Parts: sequence; C-alpha cells; structure tokens
Amino acid sequence: MKKIILCPNPSRDREMTATRAALEILNESGFATVVCSPFRDQKDGTFGDIPVRPLQPELRSSDLLITLGGDGTILHLAKLVAINKIPVLGINMGSLGFIAELEATELDALRKLKTWNFETESRMMLDVTVQREGKTIYTNLGLNDAVIREGPISHVIHLSIASDNRHLADIAGDGVIVATPTGSTAYSLAAGGPVVEPVAQALVVCPICTHNMRFSSYVLSPDHELTIRMVRNGRKPVYLFVDESHAFTLRPDDVVCVRKSKHVTK
Repeated sequence: MKKIILCPNPSRDREMTATRAALEILNESGFATVVCSPFRDQKDGTFGDIPVRPLQPELRSSDLLITLGGDGTILHLAKLVAINKIPVLGINMGSLGFIAELEATELDALRKLKTWNFETESRMMLDVTVQREGKTIYTNLGLNDAVIREGPISHVIHLSIASDNRHLADIAGDGVIVATPTGSTAYSLAAGGPVVEPVAQALVVCPICTHNMRFSSYVLSPDHELTIRMVRNGRKPVYLFVDESHAFTLRPDDVVCVRKSKHVTK
C-alpha cells in the first residue's frame, strides 16, 4: 500500500475543505493517507478535527507528499522531500502557482494516482554555504535561489563574483540573485533575468538594480562553483536569503559559495 502525506497550509485552506476532499479521494483510492503540518508550532485546532501527525517521522516511510497552498509551501518543504527522496505534488490555493501542478478546482485529478503511473520532473537545487575565517558557518539547500541583498535601509552594496576562482563580474547595486531554472521565473525574472526551462541544468546570475547598465545577467553551466565576496561595504548590513528563508546576516569578510546540489526536488 502506497503512503501519501497531505500538507495543507492552514492560512490557505482555512476551513480544511480542500484537505478533507483530498483525503476522501485518496482513501477511496486505497492509499494510506496522513495529514501533517508543513510548519512548526501550529496552534491547537488549526486543522479542525483532522488528526495531524509530526512530519519528519512520516517522511521516512512515505511515497508522495501533496501540498495544499501556494508556491511558498512547496519551497518551504522542498529541502525535506529532496533529502528523503520522495516526490512532491503541489495543489495551488494561493495567488501564485508556478510550481504547483494542480489548481484547487482540479482535486478530482488525484484519482489518477490510483494506477501510480505518472512522470516526475527532477528540478535542480543549490547548495549554499558561507565561509567565515576559513570555517563553514552556514549551509542551506534551495530550490529557487540564493539572494544577497541590502538591508531595510536602502544603500548600494558592492559584490565581487568569481566562477571556479576566476573573476566573473563586479556588481554595484541592490544585490545579486543566483537562481536555478525553477527559480528563474521568480525573483530573478522580476529583476530582469531570463526564463529558463524548468528541467534544464543551469545557474542564472542576475544583478538586482545594478548601476552597470551593460551587465544584465549570466546563464552558466551547472558545473561551476560561484563565490561571492563583499567589497567596500563597511558596516552596511548585507543579508543572504535562500528560497526567501530567514535572513542570514553577512559580515564584510564572509564568502558565499553557491553550487549545484547532489539533491533534486522531484
């Protein structure tokens, strides 16, 4: 018997209407189905009377995870499903649904899972680390992008980017985005970057509001490792975000390294 996890975002499926409908369809199709919260520290009663189990233990014995929310819910769970090597199917209940496969009005399509005959796309991911005084003090895994940008007070930041220790570009502006093909249609596209086929293998380097009008963006082989250093920024705050996760504060001498990960989101 195949086991499926449903991860509803309670701020999107407020009455759990879609979650209950999906549960009914999957149970009728013969699946062992459990509901888990995609987020920690949810208040009691958030999911109504639906039993909710801890996510981490359930991932180890599951065959598929289904999210009910927006792209943010998928991005939040991408690391977990990638590490546990199970595919994720997104049902869009938000305003943006570029990564989600189904809309909330298409729940009946879940009946097609009964034959367990479907294709999966392997989406490239990024390994992101920060080196400080020769030590790795931050690591993360992202599906969309790694973003280095200024703080809440607007100011120009200066960055030097190298590819495999060879100088690639200098940026003066609001920062830089290093995106996967999946992330090329997110922040990178809004900043003027190219659209890349989602299943392609590439690194997109896109500056944010650069002062150098001749530099738009680069599309690079995924075999490269990018290193990004702060230059002449003094004590101005500069932050690193991976898939819009919590901000990590960078110091002037920190080195951010970005490369293709061995993990993929299916």
